[in-house]
Order: sequence, then structure tokens, then C-alpha cells
Amino acid sequence: MSETKKAEKITAIKGMNDILPTDSHLWQLFENTAQSVVQSYGFQQIRTPIVENTALFARAIGAVTDIVEKEMYSFTDSMNGDQLTLRPEGTAGAVRAVIEHNLVYEGPKRLWYTGPMFRHERPQRGRYRQFYQFGCEAVGFSGPDVDAEMIMMCRRLWDDLGLENIRLELNSIGDAEERARHRVDLIAYLEKHEEILDAEAKRRLHSNPLRILDTKNPAMQEMVNQAPKLLDYLGEESLAHFNGVRKILDHNNIPYVINTRLVRGLDYYNRTVFEWVTDSLGSQGTVCAGGRYDPLIASFGGKPTPAVGFAMGIERLLELLKAAGEPEQPGQCDVYLVHQGEAAQLQAFVLGERLRDAGLDVIMHGSTAAGAGSFKSQMKKADGSGAAFAVIIGEDEVANHTAAVKSMRAAEGEQQQSTVPFDEVVDFVVDQITESGDHHHHVHDENCNH
Repeated sequence: MSETKKAEKITAIKGMNDILPTDSHLWQLFENTAQSVVQSYGFQQIRTPIVENTALFARAIGAVTDIVEKEMYSFTDSMNGDQLTLRPEGTAGAVRAVIEHNLVYEGPKRLWYTGPMFRHERPQRGRYRQFYQFGCEAVGFSGPDVDAEMIMMCRRLWDDLGLENIRLELNSIGDAEERARHRVDLIAYLEKHEEILDAEAKRRLHSNPLRILDTKNPAMQEMVNQAPKLLDYLGEESLAHFNGVRKILDHNNIPYVINTRLVRGLDYYNRTVFEWVTDSLGSQGTVCAGGRYDPLIASFGGKPTPAVGFAMGIERLLELLKAAGEPEQPGQCDVYLVHQGEAAQLQAFVLGERLRDAGLDVIMHGSTAAGAGSFKSQMKKADGSGAAFAVIIGEDEVANHTAAVKSMRAAEGEQQQSTVPFDEVVDFVVDQITESGDHHHHVHDENCNH
């Protein structure tokens, strides 16, 4: 008989990572916190497909940008020849949905989304080919108040997550005609200093000169600092809008610096642009970027509708959370059920369901190829689960219709174990947990929104 060939190991695609149970509590902490913050400002969730028509992103992001030219996962659908793309960001899909379903027909909308995005870039710390974003879009609001509200909402999220050292940079990039006037002067200025420009700046000189202001090249800093500033080209309306945002932030003691070099490479942005930046991640400093994009919806064929939004990379924020001292991983459960023998196992199932009915999280000891395991080995598992209580059932307990309830977290000298009739186990455990406040996260309350 020929030797059976060992199956080849299949591994994950480079830059697309598994999120394992040891990390998932951090992801859940971030997602739950972010969701509760934005809901407290009246934002509602929108979920759009991961795959969209390629034309959507070519139009939204601009066909000449790096994202569309090099970084998108685009393919031809072999069933029907459609040109499709895995979404590289969240705004385009949200805006498409707003127009397609006429969402602002009955009034402006505050929307939030979260999920995976895809870019075919070189994987590095905090940047992956499949990465996750959390973002918000407020559609139909034209005043500076909602710009400021978005910024304050981010600030509240950093506070709730316990993140410090994230600072706000603010700018206004005005409207199209103001940018056009600035652009003419900027190109003339850059051409005068052509000998200082690097290859990338030369390539962008006529296609996207604003992005040159964003350069990280030390040799160009001094020259770029002296370049004409877009803020000096703002007309009355743009200036009033910008001052309106600043007034609200100042009144609410939100510190910021005006960074006149903060720009957006995409044409549909206008007026307010902001970034939350940190020095705690090495050079990759931006954790959240946002701004106003009033012209976008009309360019998609919708009625002209003002809009403002932001997006943040979740992986980067989790890096910051870890650097700030990782929050303790919660126990997996409140109660671990230890049992030996068939009759005890049957009874353990009944008790497990009753405890879950009372809102507790329960892990039932499961048998493996080696069998159910001794009481000692089961108690070790109970300890490792982080449970506050072990409920133990063996032959004696079945005969007496009782269970042993052991407190896994009792202090020295406190009673560790009690014998409790089956019918009273649920009340006993719930009372103990409520008294000590030592439950895994909550005794689920029927009236409470999770």
C-alpha cells in the first residue's frame, strides 16, 4: 500500500490576520465602547456589503490616487463579467446606500459603521491588507456644529477607552474655487523650488500638489513650511464655518492645534479637516481622520447634500490600548459545572440551563478523548476559566439531591464550600454573586440594552 501523503498545510494570506480568543476581548471592549459612545449622540448603524462595483471607488476616491491605481483588490466576476472591488474604505459604500435608499428624504441622518476594509499594501505594524475601521457619517447637516460634535464624540471615545496622548489637529481646506486659486500659487511656488522636490513630489506637482505639503521628507520641510497657506485663501463663508467649529471647541475646552499643512488628497473634501494623532506608535501617527465632504453626494448622482465624517483604524487603537496597559481579560464564565458519572452529568445539564435562565454564563465541563477527567483535573479547569463559582455534582450529590457550591475567589478564612439542595442552587449562586459583585460581566437584565 502506498504511503498516504501528508496534506499540505494551508496558511492565512499575508497581511490578513486571525483574531484569536486571547485578543478578542480587546476588540469587543473597543467595539462596545465605540458603539455606546456614538449611540449616545444619536448615531445609527448602517451595514453595507464588503464587495461593491469598482466604479464606485474609482469615482469616490479618484482614478489617479494611489489607492485606486495600486492598492485595491479588484477582480472580474467570472459569472457575469462585472468589475468588482473589495471595499478599501467605508464612506463610498455608505454614501451609495444613502442615495440608493433615499435615506435623507425625511431628514438628515447620523450613521456609523464598522468592519473589514481591504488594501493591497505592504503589511507593516498597524497596517494590514485586511484591516478594520470604525467610522461615522453625518449626512444632511451643513453647519459647523456637527463638525464640532464629531470631534467631541471622538474625544469622549478616547476618554472612555482610557487613552491619553492623542491630540487634535485642525484645518480648513475651503471650497473648490478657493483651493483652485491657492493651487495656482502653490504650483508656481513649488516650481521655483523644483531642485528641492523629491521624485514623488515631482510626480504630484501637477496632479495633486496639495499632497506635497504632507511630505515626511526632512529635506523638503523648510521649503514646504514657507509655501502659500490655504487658510489665507479662504473666503468669508469658509472662514465663518471654520471659526464656528473653533468657537464650539474652545467653549468646551477641547485643545487643538491648527495645522495648515493638514490636507486631503481627494477632491470631494471641503472646509473642515481634522486628524487625531499620537506619537506613541512610532512614525505612523494618525489614529483617526475626518472632514467635511459636501460635494461627494452630488458627484455620485444624488441631490446636493452636505456631509461630514471620520474613520479610525481599529488595529492602531488596540496597539495604543495595549501600550497603555492592557485591560484584564474577563473570566469566561460565572459558573463552571464539575460532574462525575452519567447521572451527575444529566443533572448538571439541568442546573446549567437553570443558571443560564437566571442570566449567568456557565461552562459545562466537557469530556475529551481521555474521558471526563478526575474531580481534581476538572477543578483545575474550573479555576482556569475565571469562574466565580464551581458547582460540583458526583454520585453522593445525586443520591442526596444536593450540589457542592465552591467559591473560587473566597478570601482566606471565608467559607469556601456549601452544600445546597438542587432546587436552591440558582438562588444561592445569584445571591452570592450579586452580594460580592464578582460576576464575569453582568447578570443579564431583561430590560437592559446590550
